[in-house]
Amino acid sequence: MINKSGSAKWSGDLKSGKGHVSTESGVLNDTPYGFNTRFEGQAGSNPEELVGAAHAACYSMALSMILGQHDATPDEIATKATVSLEQVDGGFSVTKIHLDVTAKVPGMSEEDFAKAANAAKEGCPISKLYAGGTAEITMDAKLA
Repeated sequence: MINKSGSAKWSGDLKSGKGHVSTESGVLNDTPYGFNTRFEGQAGSNPEELVGAAHAACYSMALSMILGQHDATPDEIATKATVSLEQVDGGFSVTKIHLDVTAKVPGMSEEDFAKAANAAKEGCPISKLYAGGTAEITMDAKLA
């Protein structure tokens, strides 16, 4: 079993309070976030962009693995995960994650790439985290 951790500290009320998020690796170290960065478009981090980055990274690795199982090695996989946070039933919920994927895979047909891309979308551990939950995962995938 692999265990990785992230942590957050928050001080103050929801609107004027401030938080800091860190990761075990130190890649994020007391990175600030707050109401203004999450809901008001201010510069800074927020939980949804962190979820998006995690999903994009996980998906890209899963796709690379699946392509390798078919003797294909990608020159590049570029994935952007857009996380939608909406007010639902008086509270907020992540309702959708959309993956935009572009890959350079020499010698691969569009059909075979589409199959591999969908398999990665279903098999990625972060995608599985949302399976059966409130978030719909959609995707546009293309070869460059």
